[in-house]
Amino acid sequence: MEFDEWEPYYREILGYFAISREKDEEAASILASLLPRDDCRLLSDLCRGRTVTVCGNAPCLIHEIGRIEGSIFAADAASGVIWRSGIRPDAVFTDLDGATDDYIEMNSKGTIMVIHAHGDNIPLLLHWVPLFPGPVVGTTQARPSLPLHNFGGFSDGDRAAFAAQSLGAERILFVGFDLDDRDVDPMKRGKLQWARRLLRIIGYEC
Repeated sequence: MEFDEWEPYYREILGYFAISREKDEEAASILASLLPRDDCRLLSDLCRGRTVTVCGNAPCLIHEIGRIEGSIFAADAASGVIWRSGIRPDAVFTDLDGATDDYIEMNSKGTIMVIHAHGDNIPLLLHWVPLFPGPVVGTTQARPSLPLHNFGGFSDGDRAAFAAQSLGAERILFVGFDLDDRDVDPMKRGKLQWARRLLRIIGYEC
């Protein structure tokens, strides 16, 4: 998704969640300054013409791990669930609020960390990004400039799906998604509602 197509949704999201665009842009600038390189080609290789399974972090994930196939894109803390089950994700899409030392180990073994900048995670960016020894890709929800990308999507799971779609995945599967989960706080409920709306744009119903 090109930014001009994404921007109307982004403007709505800014208003819905009372997000500061200026802070998003500040975070993007900081992330860009921290990244040692852009490994988007490696991410593209995982997608083009392939099946991609996007793993969300709903409680049902642990029961759906057997459905995973193809390239594995994990939404933030979902990576820990599948990692502890003996599966290393190919990429982790994260704003780093679920980051642990496991992320560093996964990354050292080849997992691509797709690190997202937004106005609320600047301290996390400053702490974690310099620690990653392996492949990294930076993303922003604002207007991108290299080395950052904006594939579309808002929360970690739907951003993973948008990236897979943008980079040429033949098929996208979803495990660990429960967009009707009521056992969450109002902020999370709003993010789930937006995830459903955004995934429909690229032709997926979860």
